[in-house]
Amino acid sequence: MTDYESLRDKIAAAYDDLSKRLKLIADFALRDPSAVALRTAATLSDEIGVAPSAIVRFAQQFGYSGFSEMQAVFRSELHASAGSYQERIRNLEKSGAAVDTAEMTERFVEAGIASLRDLQRAAPADKIEAAAKLLAEARIVHVLAQKRTFTAATYLAYNLARLEVPANLLDGIGGTLAQQMVTVGPEDVVVAISFHPSAEETIAAFERARAAGAKTIAITDLARAPFIHADSWFQISEASVDGFRSLNATISLALVLAIRAGTLCAAKSTKED
Repeated sequence: MTDYESLRDKIAAAYDDLSKRLKLIADFALRDPSAVALRTAATLSDEIGVAPSAIVRFAQQFGYSGFSEMQAVFRSELHASAGSYQERIRNLEKSGAAVDTAEMTERFVEAGIASLRDLQRAAPADKIEAAAKLLAEARIVHVLAQKRTFTAATYLAYNLARLEVPANLLDGIGGTLAQQMVTVGPEDVVVAISFHPSAEETIAAFERARAAGAKTIAITDLARAPFIHADSWFQISEASVDGFRSLNATISLALVLAIRAGTLCAAKSTKED
């Protein structure tokens, strides 16, 4: 099978006859096909809770030689579903400089719409829910970013605190980021927001958080290490206009995560009372 719909239908039809481990993989693949398209077999096995060999067996169960051949089908579907808005993003970035205020305004609005539409694909409800639960269950949520993504980090930390989710902005003022990371422990969550080219300080702090046993959430524009090793990660596309890139989708995602985490914390407090 070379098309996703046929594969999806075959997985659904064969589901009852699959082993317990293969059912776990099937559930994940049908729930989050974009993850199967973008992640390695090793990463998927960790997230699903099965051995990497089970991922290979799952692919072979449906007639593929191995995981890579099956993954190509998921990637084709991902490209097809995202193509229209991704193409608009690319076209915006290739356009020449805006000649007047009206054109510039229109192009920035179009860029924002394209980025927000792509966010719908990149951040499905179940993925947001999983990340929000991590935030709600954390002792402290540490938010990490440098340079142009710092605005989104500030907004996320502000809204988390406003919604009574304990939050700490790792701003690294005066070169103190390494010292600030000392406060991060295994009961915490570190949210890293980093776009290419990622700041070395952000990468180092993110890896230190993982080494400390903290849960991690990453918001990035490229599926690259170390951020793809986060417990939950989102790949966001932000269109640029005349070389200037807004943060429409990133800030919207930050707000949604904060609101949902706040709702979960409030519900938890009500139960405890």
